[in-house]
Amino acid sequence: MTESVAAVPNDVMERLAAAVDANFAKQVAFLQQLVQFRSLRGAEPPVQDWLAGEFETRGYEVDRFSLADVDLMRHPKAAPMDNIALDGSKQVVATLDGAGKGRSLILQGHIDVVPEGPTDLWNDPPYEAIVRDGWMIGRGAQDMKAGVSAMIFALDAIKTAGFVPDGRIHLETVTEEESTGNGALSTLMRGYTADACLIPEPTGHTLTRAQVGAIWFRLRVRGTPVHVAYAETGTNAILSAMHLIRAFQDHTKEINARSKSNAWFAAVKDPIKFNVGIIKGGDWASSTPAWCDLDCRLGVLPGETPAQAMAGIEQCLAAAQAADSFLSENPVELEWSGFQADPAVCEPGSAAEAALAEVHARVFETPLDVRLSTAVNDTRYYAVDYGIPALCYGPYGIGPHAFDERVDLDSVRKTTLSIAMFVAQWCGLRTA
Repeated sequence: MTESVAAVPNDVMERLAAAVDANFAKQVAFLQQLVQFRSLRGAEPPVQDWLAGEFETRGYEVDRFSLADVDLMRHPKAAPMDNIALDGSKQVVATLDGAGKGRSLILQGHIDVVPEGPTDLWNDPPYEAIVRDGWMIGRGAQDMKAGVSAMIFALDAIKTAGFVPDGRIHLETVTEEESTGNGALSTLMRGYTADACLIPEPTGHTLTRAQVGAIWFRLRVRGTPVHVAYAETGTNAILSAMHLIRAFQDHTKEINARSKSNAWFAAVKDPIKFNVGIIKGGDWASSTPAWCDLDCRLGVLPGETPAQAMAGIEQCLAAAQAADSFLSENPVELEWSGFQADPAVCEPGSAAEAALAEVHARVFETPLDVRLSTAVNDTRYYAVDYGIPALCYGPYGIGPHAFDERVDLDSVRKTTLSIAMFVAQWCGLRTA
């Protein structure tokens, strides 16, 4: 039975909406600054330092720590970091303790972004955060710095409207979401838990009902280099890698055949994606290549575990090698290079979801819809490992990980009000 949550009075909603609007020009400028940080993996400390300063200015209690500070790798769910220094990956948790009797809440967002690719293929420079026709354009503008601004300015709106939350709130900015999830995990290991969690990823105002898991792995293929004039006397590591790619494409088809009976993804066409994201190989155009490295990603169906998926990867690789005369005698090196992410389901019926659905309907004047995600997000740690109801819900944008990534600014404004209303409904408010 869903626990009832008292609705936010209309006059409080009006005050919060007015506060969001009053602060919105400042929020857009804040988001522009946030996007202008080129916060690629391993280069996040400058933006985290800036955010910590912003939180301190707001009077929050701020905790800055690294993945090394929590002895991350002792946790069974910690993912391989692939030569990224633990002590260089900084996390920030800002706490606003309402000291009241309301429920507690985590608002969390990641500030790491994926590489922008060739900048000449963008129509606008990826880190200038240009605003045009109601959109902000830039790497990370949609995924997910807009959501980070929304959660920060939702609390600003509550203060501007003359209220304080009646429950404890942890406002968290984390790294590693795009590669391991270890940033989110580290905050939980640090002791930051709550009665619910909201992560404003760019879901287009929908709630993520279920998400697949993901495994990152690297294949190191070796060959026998010879002059191309005598190619038949050697082997070509790149061609061997192509043989493995075809094998993993077939393996993925087998998993997607299973998905047709999956409780959550049966109606989604080919929910499990296999991707070769990086390929490097060879040294000379007239030599058969002696090496080829493939960095790959494979999804995991709900109801299956990362360990099962990894075993399936090992079995696929073994079969592909056995079918090749060279690889059968010269096995490929397999490395686990990042994500070992659980699938996760936001189980229907929680009080947190009921509260979000109620405020969403009032802000957007439409019922809260749900989505099934063939990507991963950080809610899995809260729900799967710590038993915390975790909601993934945020603004609308276009082009995550793509050229000309952008976010709809009116969507950001309305999402900010939704989050402020959710805080009011979940934690309660009192007059400052």
